[in-house]
Amino acid sequence: MEARPENLGSQEVIPMMWYWGGGFHWWGWLLGALAMVAFWGVLIWAVWYFVTAVTRRPDGGRSQGDRTGTADPKRILDERLALGDIDAEEYRRLRDLLQERDRSMPGAQRPVSTADRTH
Repeated sequence: MEARPENLGSQEVIPMMWYWGGGFHWWGWLLGALAMVAFWGVLIWAVWYFVTAVTRRPDGGRSQGDRTGTADPKRILDERLALGDIDAEEYRRLRDLLQERDRSMPGAQRPVSTADRTH
């Protein structure tokens, strides 16, 4: 290459991409942020679902007295008195009926409530 005056001191310029005019627009950044939130939300939900599925009780969370699907009548009667649905006289009458029923049916098993247990 011979030395010509127009080639002396000039350098070749290589254009570089610095996202001038070719980068993401505002909707690209918004889409990325939403995708990140969705990813972490699904990941956290999956961990929660797995932990609750592994630790879930097979009886559906019912208490010991409700395993047969029927609640203890004495407990229901106590709750009704506590809520004010019945007065003390009605409570005594119904309690006596329940005790009479239990005595007349010796072969029937009565559900055991937590109030009846001794520790």
